[in-house]
Amino acid sequence: MTPQQIELVKSTVPVLREHGVTLTSYFYHRMLNNHPELKNVFNLDHQTTGRQPRALAAAVLAYAEFIETPEKLAKAVEHITNKHVSLNIQPEQYAIVGENLLHSISEVLNVPFESDLIEAWKQAYLKLADILIGVEQQKYDQLAAQNGGWAGWRNFKIVSIEQQPEGKFFIISAADQQLIPVAKSGEYISVKVHVPAKGIDQPQQFIFSSVQDTAQQYGFLVKSQPEHSEYDVANILLTHYRVGDELAVSAPLKG
Repeated sequence: MTPQQIELVKSTVPVLREHGVTLTSYFYHRMLNNHPELKNVFNLDHQTTGRQPRALAAAVLAYAEFIETPEKLAKAVEHITNKHVSLNIQPEQYAIVGENLLHSISEVLNVPFESDLIEAWKQAYLKLADILIGVEQQKYDQLAAQNGGWAGWRNFKIVSIEQQPEGKFFIISAADQQLIPVAKSGEYISVKVHVPAKGIDQPQQFIFSSVQDTAQQYGFLVKSQPEHSEYDVANILLTHYRVGDELAVSAPLKG
């Protein structure tokens, strides 16, 4: 990036502080309308509650603020890349996100798409995307190299469901009956379920409350939520899934 482009990105910080959530909400709406296949990737319950637009707005603002010193965002990059890997985000999806984000900046801020500001944000996004893609590939390789490890999604079968005061405790094992990596307390997996009547799949992360050291099974608590959308994975698990049903699961990652 040129010094002029860096200054242009930094000039948007006040606007991002005030209208960041408006921008990211517009972005998600635009992107999911243009690419409905991504509704199988992004958690739509988090879209409905506004949780995801708020998280992205904070990340975009932080990147603009630290555009000259991205090393200060190391913890944020670690967190973001772990989430992306748990959802099996792939490099080609970054192009879709970038295109819709740039158009959203142009349309929400009422700036011509051919302007220097949009070009500056394009270069900033490409720089960030390269960093994230590189880190994520390392993580995929590390996960696949573990004993019993894998990258992306792997089918698991529900072995048992135990009723508990806060919800239900699900115990699952790999459908291929092969070994799985041990996991530490505080690590998490993503679980992807099918949404009845919607024809899409939805992912959500679940944290392990204890060490998972059998190399054969994982167990996690699914808590009931008093208020939820039709896309809420926890509610779908609690009401529609039974012993013997299969789920798509990502490999454990640090929280």
